[in-house]
Amino acid sequence: MSSYDSLAASYDGLMADAAYLKRADYLDKCLKKSRIEVETILDLGCGTGTISCLMAEKGYRVLACDASIEMLSAAMMKSAGMENAPMFLHQSMEKLRLASEVDAVISTIDAINYLTKEKALRETFKRVYRWLRPGGQFIFDVNSPYKLRRMDGQLYTDETEESYCVWRTFFSQKQQVCTYQVDLFRLRRDGAWERDYEEHRERAWTEEELRSALAEAGFTKVKLTADLKQKAPGAEEDRWIFHCEKK
Repeated sequence: MSSYDSLAASYDGLMADAAYLKRADYLDKCLKKSRIEVETILDLGCGTGTISCLMAEKGYRVLACDASIEMLSAAMMKSAGMENAPMFLHQSMEKLRLASEVDAVISTIDAINYLTKEKALRETFKRVYRWLRPGGQFIFDVNSPYKLRRMDGQLYTDETEESYCVWRTFFSQKQQVCTYQVDLFRLRRDGAWERDYEEHRERAWTEEELRSALAEAGFTKVKLTADLKQKAPGAEEDRWIFHCEKK
């Protein structure tokens, strides 16, 4: 079973604390400072489309892609009836292919960490660069190595009225990968509980590795900040944001 196949239906309820509105406002402010006018943006690894819809509500024409059909189904249901609904594409990040260039690319809530192989990371950045207009911004966040290493051996629970989720996390020093073992219990209409199991893996990419892959793709102007801020991250920052510009 692929990542998020079972979790997709309950994802939004479990991620209620992700501060999507604040993140969308931050992205909007960053894009308004772009050297080119930003009309069309790509949401890379869009998940259930919350950020895609929020950016569309701000007036952007949004393309959004994800490798999970289940996540995209939830996203399309969410956007149904929107006057300026995003266009959702079933594509993996490393196989990105668009009909035309976009003015900006965004990727949020650690989608890039799900690229666990260096080849996939480098190919993704090359494809982003290919489909980004000159002068356009590529803004993405990642869980920092500090956060993922700290999660080794931890257990987390999330609960809503209709779901209960248990996350067990293990970090491999050799692979630099954090594995999330997810047990999801969902309440059925007949009152019984249904159990699903998934595994998720996130790579702890270092700043040097990410900068190297970005440079190889062609990005020469790269800035790293703390989450939702404009200042450099501290040593114990959980989430980083990379701001890149295509020359």
